[in-house]
Amino acid sequence: MTALAAILKARIRANGPIRLADYMAECLLHPEHGYYTTREPFGSTGDFITAPEISQMFGELLGLCLAQSWLDQGAPQPFALVELGPGRGTLMADVLRATRGVPGFHAGMRLTLVEASPRLRALQARTLQGHAPIWLGAAQDLPDLPLFLLANEFFDALPIRQFQRTGPAWRERLVGLAGDVLGLGLGPVLPVAELADRLTDTAEGQIVETCPAADPIMAGIGRRIADRGGAALILDYGGWRSLGDTFQALRAHAPEDPFAAPGAADLTAHVDFAALADAASPAAYAYTTQGALLTALGIAQRSARLAQNLSGAALQSHLAATHRLTAPTEMGTLFKVLALHPARFPPPPGTA
Repeated sequence: MTALAAILKARIRANGPIRLADYMAECLLHPEHGYYTTREPFGSTGDFITAPEISQMFGELLGLCLAQSWLDQGAPQPFALVELGPGRGTLMADVLRATRGVPGFHAGMRLTLVEASPRLRALQARTLQGHAPIWLGAAQDLPDLPLFLLANEFFDALPIRQFQRTGPAWRERLVGLAGDVLGLGLGPVLPVAELADRLTDTAEGQIVETCPAADPIMAGIGRRIADRGGAALILDYGGWRSLGDTFQALRAHAPEDPFAAPGAADLTAHVDFAALADAASPAAYAYTTQGALLTALGIAQRSARLAQNLSGAALQSHLAATHRLTAPTEMGTLFKVLALHPARFPPPPGTA
């Protein structure tokens, strides 16, 4: 039993079941025993691999996409170049390398990273040495500037709540104890105002997930982009409008029971892109898949150019990475893209 499991069990015994969102927050961010507080989750030696770790092409193409949006909007200066949840800084390093030839882009940017973990900030500082980023602890603290923003696999790690349809109302799924075992149970039958519209597209017993932490983040981003200009590319796994139980744990690149070892596994849920788009109003949006976006931005051509200097195992690895990022059977359609932009300007290239 992990140290965090003991803490959570004691809390539940004393005060009763807790919301799934509270469980996720403790597992991921507990100051002493949280997943992101205590371990290096990224890469082949960690628990999962994100797109920037698969290939440099991912960050290069997204960076050039944002830079073109910046040019399309008149190259405003100064502007904030932002990443939410930058991990080791790999994505932003590729963005900066790809955009260094765009006249005025680096001179006008205020590089801003939203990262709460001191350990990850130290990793990002090493990766981005020479670029002097500004770190913020919360997305709500973003500067009041034109905003050109990336969020790759950020929203899937925000804590969720789950509700099960019961007649014309809902029962929240809560984390409690069956003997000494952590698991999910059901709270009382209650109306849930924010889910009133979901009574028209759900059936008895179906589950809907909400992400309370996402709405204020998206509202702030949407307001800044609508008022000051900018663009946002939000990439994650999920779909349009939540339906079903998508809460999951990953450890050593394999699925795990989310309640087996609190604090020792990554916890995520699929992202509801419709909810993100609604929260970002009045910013306009476009919605597509990762594969479609990267293809439109020229990943095939970039891949072929890089392949010219490779052979043997390195070439095979490179071609496999291209396939993994774009193929419908891999990340190509599972991962979606929400692009935000001011209604007075066109959407970012490749998203319309």
